[in-house]
Amino acid sequence: MILFKHVHELKNYIASERLAGRKIGFVPTMGALHQGHLALIETCRENGNLSICSIFVNPTQFNDPKDFQKYPVTIEKDIYLLEKKGTDILFLPSKEEIYPGGTTGLRHYELGFLETILEGKFRPGHFQGVCQVMDQLLRIVEPDHLYMGQKDYQQCMVVKKLLQIIGLKTVFHACPTVRESDGLAMSSRNTRLNESERINAVTIFKTLSYLKKNIRQGDLSGLLNNAKNLLIEKDFKVDYVEIADAETLETVNEWNGKQNVVALIAAFLHEVRLIDNMLLHP
Repeated sequence: MILFKHVHELKNYIASERLAGRKIGFVPTMGALHQGHLALIETCRENGNLSICSIFVNPTQFNDPKDFQKYPVTIEKDIYLLEKKGTDILFLPSKEEIYPGGTTGLRHYELGFLETILEGKFRPGHFQGVCQVMDQLLRIVEPDHLYMGQKDYQQCMVVKKLLQIIGLKTVFHACPTVRESDGLAMSSRNTRLNESERINAVTIFKTLSYLKKNIRQGDLSGLLNNAKNLLIEKDFKVDYVEIADAETLETVNEWNGKQNVVALIAAFLHEVRLIDNMLLHP
């Protein structure tokens, strides 16, 4: 694995690989890697791409500065895991490499409806930050293929929108959520849970499974209230429990029994905010 810290060196290397006929696959991360990230690398490599992983904790997407300060940093472990997985390139830039002009006055992206709901509603400015860093990274790497995890369902939709906005022909791959043996979605934030919180965190997966098992045609309000209560009874502070159209994320209150829908949850377990989702139909 080759480690690059500077944009111009990485771009020169990628250019030489393109001349040799290689396709470029890209997995952007904020580090604190787990098996979910490594599954993205594996899929990228299986598709025959030059595999590039970036690690950069992006300050502009944290609407809570304390959350940014507490984000886990495990660089040595991350490098070991990436090498073991056979990653070709690790891009490990500084803030100055990604934002050479600083983080003020950055571009605003017209995300429309996507920015007003769910994560956009509860984390104002978050998706602008995601787009700011992804715009920079995508222009640096110019990947043929981009791999991201479906656990961040709304973020995947935002990044697909960004690709349209900036006019890149990169093929986007939303890869299935990787879960622990008890169903908890793998997340860097899980490292902030203590032992009892970690056991309790699986309630989110159980609640999603409850929604999948019990969804019926017609009014969904009772089902959603029951789901929220399952979380509240286990000491969660709920931001949202919603069922939405799987393609547009418009909330669905009356289900016709055929529409493709996804359940999405965001809730605090004490100081740690967890999100997850599950396709309910088909």
